[in-house]
Amino acid sequence: MNGRQSTVTILMADDDEEDSMLVREALAESQLSIELYIVKNGEELMDYLYNRGQYTEKSNAPRPGLILLDLNMPKKDGLEVLRDIKTDPYLRQIPVVVLTTSSAEEDIYYTYDLGANSFIIKPVTFDSLVEVMQAVGKYWFEIVELPLEAVGGRNGQQPHQSSSS
Repeated sequence: MNGRQSTVTILMADDDEEDSMLVREALAESQLSIELYIVKNGEELMDYLYNRGQYTEKSNAPRPGLILLDLNMPKKDGLEVLRDIKTDPYLRQIPVVVLTTSSAEEDIYYTYDLGANSFIIKPVTFDSLVEVMQAVGKYWFEIVELPLEAVGGRNGQQPHQSSSS
């Protein structure tokens, strides 16, 4: 793995518990060294990234090397979250892979316009999901070069938000 850290953090934002469980199982099957953290909506995702609320303890919310983002979530949807992430200098280097059931062409175009790194339609079978998770993990953590802080090389500073540290 090019001398990179052995375990990579993936943050998944998806309100569908079954989808989250299937992705967790698919990542386990893929035998990649990944820690998966799951949040249920866009507000919780932003709290995680900014170490707010239940995520103030950085050890409970390590900086992700990759975000898997569903578009259809309550409170704050995936498009709003994607816009927030890609306009924040502290967060925009984190790759965001949209993983959604939507195949609407306007969603595909709009997510790329907002800065998504990839758009994947959720596979319908578990075996296909395992293949996708293996490919995602291999591509993002073994093939491409990411900035060190994107893969945990630095425990990044607080973003442009108030902090107590």
